[in-house]
Amino acid sequence: MKKILFICGSLNQTTQMHQIAQHLMDRYDCYFTPYYADGVENLVAKMGWLDFTVLGGRHRRETDDYLQRNRLQVDLRGEEQEYDLIFTCSDLIYQKNIRNKRVILVQEGITEPEGFVYKLVRWLGLPRYLANTAANGLSNAYDLFCVASEGYAEHFIRKGVKPEKVAVTGIPNFDHITHFRENDFPMHDHVLVVTSPLRETFRLDDRVSFIKRCVEIARGRDLVFKLHPLENAPRAIREISQHAPEATTFTHGNVSHMIANAAVVITQQSTSTFVAVALGKEVYSYLKLAELRRLMPIQNGGTSAAQIATTGLRILNAPERSTSRLREKVNRPQALPENRY
Repeated sequence: MKKILFICGSLNQTTQMHQIAQHLMDRYDCYFTPYYADGVENLVAKMGWLDFTVLGGRHRRETDDYLQRNRLQVDLRGEEQEYDLIFTCSDLIYQKNIRNKRVILVQEGITEPEGFVYKLVRWLGLPRYLANTAANGLSNAYDLFCVASEGYAEHFIRKGVKPEKVAVTGIPNFDHITHFRENDFPMHDHVLVVTSPLRETFRLDDRVSFIKRCVEIARGRDLVFKLHPLENAPRAIREISQHAPEATTFTHGNVSHMIANAAVVITQQSTSTFVAVALGKEVYSYLKLAELRRLMPIQNGGTSAAQIATTGLRILNAPERSTSRLREKVNRPQALPENRY
C-alpha cells in the first residue's frame, strides 16, 4: 500500500489535513506529523524559543492532542516511513526529507500583507519564514499548490509562484461559511473583536489604542474579545481588563461560531475576516475589505478536501513529476450563489 504523509501545523491546518486524508485513508496508508524544521531552526525550536510558532507551544500541544484524540497514525518528522506523496500546510520551511518527493502544498487561509520584512526577505534572499505567511508558496519546490480562489491564484502568481503549479480547489474550513450559522455559542448580537499575534511575531501593535477604538465602536453593546492562540494571553487579558473592563474575553472556542452570532466584527489581520465578510457582518479591519472580497475562498459546499485529495491522486499516479498537464485536469469547482459577496 502506498504511503502518504500529512505535515500539520496549527489546529486549523491540522484539521484541514485530516479532512483531506479522510478521502484517502481507505486506499492508502496515511501518516501525520506536527510541523518540524531542520538544522538551526530545529535546535532553536527544541530550546523553546519558537513556541510562538507552529514549531512549538500551544500550536504543537493542540496538534499532538488532536492526532491522539482522533487515533491517527503519527510518524514524527516523517522519519519512520518512505512516502510516495506528501501534503504540507506550509513551505516557509521546506524540510530536507521531503525534497525530491511529490509534494502538494495546501493554503491555510489569509496571507499577511507584503510589508517591510517581506520586501527585505525578497531583496536579500533571507529565509522565507521571517516574512511569515506573506511568503507562502514562494519556494516553488512543491508539485502543486492548492489555493482558495481564483483571486488568490492571481495573487500568488503575481508574487512569483509558477502558474503551472497553482490549482484552485478551495480550502477546507473556509469553503462552506454559511454552515457556521448552525452553532451553540450562547451569545448573540455582540461586538466581536478577533485579535492577531502581531507583537508575538515582532510586528507593531498599539494594542491600547486598538482596544479603546473597539470600545468606541461597541457604543455600550456587549463587547467580546477572542484572542489568537499565539498571543501572550495574560498580558492581553490584563490590557483588556484595564481599558475595556466590561468586555468578555475568550482564549479558546470556535471563533467562526462567535462571528456568526455577532452583529459587528472587528479584526486586525485574521483569516476570520473572511467569515465576517461572507456572512454580511458589519466589519472593521486592518485589512482592505475590497481586496478580501476579491480573494474570498470559493464556496463549494464543503467539498474542497475531496477536490484536494483527488488532485493528490493525480500527482501520486503521474508517471513523472510534471504538473503542467496535471493542472489542466484539476476541476475548478463552480462557486455557488452564496459566494457572490
